Amino acid sequence: MSTAAAADRIDPARLLAFFAMVCGMFMAILDIQIVSASLTEIQAGLAASADEIAYVQTSYLVGEVIMIPLSGFLARVVSTRWMFTISAGGFTIASVFCGMATSIEEMIVYRALQGFIGGGMIPTTFAASFAMFPISQRQRVMPLMGLVVPLAPTIGPTVGGWLTDTFSWHWLFYVNVVPGICVTIAAFFLINHDRPNWSLGKKFDWWGMLFMAVFLGSLEYVLEEGASKDWFNDDMITLFAVSAGLSSIAFFTRVLTAEVPIVDLRAFTNRNFALGSLFSAVMGVGLFGLTYLFPLYLARVRGFTPLLIGETMFVTGVFMLLTAPIANRIVSMLDPRMLLLLGFTGFALSTWQMTYITKDWDFWELLAPQALRGCSLMFCMIPISNLALGTMSLDRLKNAAGLYNLMRNLGGALGLALINTLLNQRTDQHFERLRSQVTWSNAAATEALTTLADRFRAAGVDADALALRRLTEMVRREALVMSFADVFLVLTGLIGGMMLLLVLMDRPAPAARRT
Repeated sequence: MSTAAAADRIDPARLLAFFAMVCGMFMAILDIQIVSASLTEIQAGLAASADEIAYVQTSYLVGEVIMIPLSGFLARVVSTRWMFTISAGGFTIASVFCGMATSIEEMIVYRALQGFIGGGMIPTTFAASFAMFPISQRQRVMPLMGLVVPLAPTIGPTVGGWLTDTFSWHWLFYVNVVPGICVTIAAFFLINHDRPNWSLGKKFDWWGMLFMAVFLGSLEYVLEEGASKDWFNDDMITLFAVSAGLSSIAFFTRVLTAEVPIVDLRAFTNRNFALGSLFSAVMGVGLFGLTYLFPLYLARVRGFTPLLIGETMFVTGVFMLLTAPIANRIVSMLDPRMLLLLGFTGFALSTWQMTYITKDWDFWELLAPQALRGCSLMFCMIPISNLALGTMSLDRLKNAAGLYNLMRNLGGALGLALINTLLNQRTDQHFERLRSQVTWSNAAATEALTTLADRFRAAGVDADALALRRLTEMVRREALVMSFADVFLVLTGLIGGMMLLLVLMDRPAPAARRT
């Protein structure tokens, strides 16, 4: 075998180890959306209130967002092998507890543990993809990870709806058990590309961890719950916002002065990493924002069930799978900046198409935007990772991978907060404008009201009152659809504007072979 051929050959054991890590990362990301599609069923099963059930998601995200940046330091201390094995095993055990929960209080605690422990799998996998494989091999395995990150939240509603309809909401968590056990065993026996550095553990910055946990946890809570609680008109939101502000000052002071900081922010001095993290944050806005907007439209405007919503949204996942082999072939042929430009252009076009949305859009009208989004996502995820992490040295890679993934999660949380706020505000504005036009002098409105009244009068009910109520609902629905179009227009501008920053990024130079 020639030297070049030997260099390109991937060790089967190492490839299997990486595949197990990708599967673990897939479970951790999937568990957000797979549960969100069936919160109503969980609420009924646990006899929870509408306010309480929201914490099933928030507690998971708070736990995850704390662990993601912390995982880089822990992986350096205990090694990737033990970090991932503990994360996968703990995530699996926590999933069992979630399925067995009998009260909303138990569920919230178990979900927080599930998010915290499982959150370590996501950045650890990103770092391993660079540490385990040299450049010549990495370009063949990166598409697998690039597929998982956007695919998991995309198919989450489909999987969640099917499991709940076919079995029960408990299986949203029990479904993790068998693959979780397999991933844990594979991680323990197959991951061996680095060694622990126990001496770092003696310098663990407990104060830094405390400040970071309070800062990120409070910030995540504010972003997740702010829009639904009218922001600072709610005492809890105000309290957590103040907590986030004060703890952020303490956290940044600590990481800039500690001998061994819990998170090394010097990674942001690398221009590619800083810009790549910004692109990752915007991808979080687009990825999680659209995964939220499509089901919301289908549920509130079209009246779809969770299963029908999942089946409609599955289009994006199908086109991602179809595009993956193409992206895999051209990723080594094009400048990653050009590939990223192609991906973001398609992404922006898909959101721009949605600005023409109406109340009658169904599967076929949503097909083209979803197909374009699915194809574009595959051309975005791989080059972003290469551009952001491809220029980092191995000793800073684990920490950088945690920060990189944190930016995507925070971008998603911030995006959802802004989307909800904009959606509520624009709906109210459009409703007031439309209502002012629906008067007795408006012939179309009068005709619609008369038609509705005649229809209800035949049923022997209070026709005039019901007709007026139905007309009001129709006006509010139109206002909601118009606000969806406004949000998609804002997302188009955000995604399109990011393309201007590509000129500031450097193309990663071919790195030496890493073993």
